[in-house]
Amino acid sequence: MDHDHTLHEHHEHHEHEDAHGASWAMAAQATLHCLTGCAIGEVLGMVVGTALGWGNLPTTLLAIVLAFFFGYSLTMRGVLRAGVDLRTALRVALAADTLSIAVMELIDNGTILVWPAAMDAHLGDALFWISLAVSLVIAFVVTTPVNKWTIGRGKGHAVVHRYHH
Repeated sequence: MDHDHTLHEHHEHHEHEDAHGASWAMAAQATLHCLTGCAIGEVLGMVVGTALGWGNLPTTLLAIVLAFFFGYSLTMRGVLRAGVDLRTALRVALAADTLSIAVMELIDNGTILVWPAAMDAHLGDALFWISLAVSLVIAFVVTTPVNKWTIGRGKGHAVVHRYHH
C-alpha cells in the first residue's frame, strides 16, 4: 500500500507542476493561437477599412475590434466543442485571451505606427504587407513571455486547457 500511496503522491505532484508551470513550447502554442485570431482580424479590418476609403484611425480601430472578435471566437470554438454553454465559453475566452490579445494588438499596431510610411501604405503596396507581417512577428515574440507567465500562474490560456480532453 505504501507503494500505491507514493505513486499517487508523485502523480499529484506532477499534476501540480503542470498546472503551475509553463514550458516555452506551451506559451508559443498559446501565442500562435492568439496570433491567428489577431492576424485574421487585423487583415480583415485593414482590407475593409482601406476598401471603404476610411482614414487610419477608424481602420485601425476596426482591425483591433476584429482581432479581439476572431481571437475570442477561435478560443470559444474549442471550448464549445468540450460541451460547455455559450456563456461559460465566453467567460473562458475572455479570461484566456484578453491580456494576450491586448499585448499583441499594442505591439502590432505600435510597430506599424512608428514604421515610416506604413500607416499610409495601401493594400497593393509591398510595404503594407511587409510591415503587417513584421509587426505580427514582433508581437508574437513579445507576447510569448507574457503567455508563459500567465499560464505558469494558472491564468490566461491555462484556463482553456481545463476544457481540452
